[in-house]
Amino acid sequence: MAIELNDELIELERAAWAEQQANALTVETAARVQAAITAHAAATGQGRFDVERELKRVVRHPAEDDGPSKV
Repeated sequence: MAIELNDELIELERAAWAEQQANALTVETAARVQAAITAHAAATGQGRFDVERELKRVVRHPAEDDGPSKV
């Protein structure tokens, strides 16, 4: 089963990843991403770990991406 992601999740993770790369990740940004992952997983019936893993793969390794599935 393909993991479904939405644009909001991808944008939140991109912002967090940019902050991490700049050594400026805040607790607020990290908490926002984690809360969104948890809510999305619950709303779509997907595993939270699976959603987070796919989200990080899509954002951090876009060259390997065939394009995320979107809701």
